Amino acid sequence: MNHESLMNRDWREVVDRLGGSAALNASARETKAFLRARVFASAVDLLRMILAYSLGEGGLRSTAAWATAAGLVDVSNVALLYRLRQCGDWLAVLVGQALAAGAPKASRGRKIRIVDATAVPKAGRLAKRQSRFWRIHSAFDLPRERFGFFELTDQQDGETLDRIPVVKGEIRLGDRAYLQVDRIARVLAAGADIVVRAGWKGARWRDAAGKPLDLLAELRKGVSQGLIDRPIWLARKSAAPLALRLVAIKKPAAAALTAKRKAHREAQRGRYQISKSTLVAAEWVILVTSLKQADFPADDVLALYRLRWRIELGFKRLKSLIGLKGPPGSDERSARPYLLAHLLMILLLEPLVDEFEDSPHSAVAA
Repeated sequence: MNHESLMNRDWREVVDRLGGSAALNASARETKAFLRARVFASAVDLLRMILAYSLGEGGLRSTAAWATAAGLVDVSNVALLYRLRQCGDWLAVLVGQALAAGAPKASRGRKIRIVDATAVPKAGRLAKRQSRFWRIHSAFDLPRERFGFFELTDQQDGETLDRIPVVKGEIRLGDRAYLQVDRIARVLAAGADIVVRAGWKGARWRDAAGKPLDLLAELRKGVSQGLIDRPIWLARKSAAPLALRLVAIKKPAAAALTAKRKAHREAQRGRYQISKSTLVAAEWVILVTSLKQADFPADDVLALYRLRWRIELGFKRLKSLIGLKGPPGSDERSARPYLLAHLLMILLLEPLVDEFEDSPHSAVAA
């Protein structure tokens, strides 16, 4: 969205999608982003300015100059920055409303939720040296192919499987970072199922008797068949082992070779000796799931996990279509609304994306 589109029919459609002028004025007053008509005639004009700055290529000064030239409002760059800092809670409310408005009605099929996070850098040399960044925790819902949850934190808040509220009956997909046994247990207790990728060292594997299980030995035994599908238990510190199902599929030769090369490169960068065990595990896709074998054969479990690429496409849209990048300022009061403005726009534009993108729907892929 550019400055021109913020002045024409596209902008009127955005206002309508957000509930109309009256609703925007009400929510802005409730969050104290807009209290009275002084510099800005309405909360709608304020939102237009905030989006113009956050989504545009120019900075505060050029955005203020554009608004003056367009006859929207005569405001200084300093005043605009002050207003931006007051809008964080308001934009968070608008993002929540957009997520709620797009929530799917109950359907016969189960919702599939892909959880993941993406990061954008914080501004400033010190932040770069100390690897500080903003982390956007997300859920991408299928078959709608829409973001269904956002939470914004800094680098100190890690990725957790149970951060996102559970929708009963959902199937939650996660990569290796989400192999968190106690958090998996909480998701299951809330009424969901999970499919999570695992590394061979990612958990304390146990057999039915509660004894340690040598996962690599299991992989070696399964080489001839190329498939392992068996019950497995994951040990916990202060609770009984969690009963799950291990599904491991041997990769095609070309994919296995690529994975081994990647493991070698990572070892070279980290300056450590790669183990034979790591190379054995690199030949396999290792998954743990709570889905029952009678309902979801191994091939179906793998097909479900392969849908994870859909959230990567969603992040690509967010960064290329909407232009999400690191906020230009280091002050959290302005950085937060800057990022929330981008999240709001991807939620508003997602229903339109399918009209000009030719990609298979996840319902077919599953």
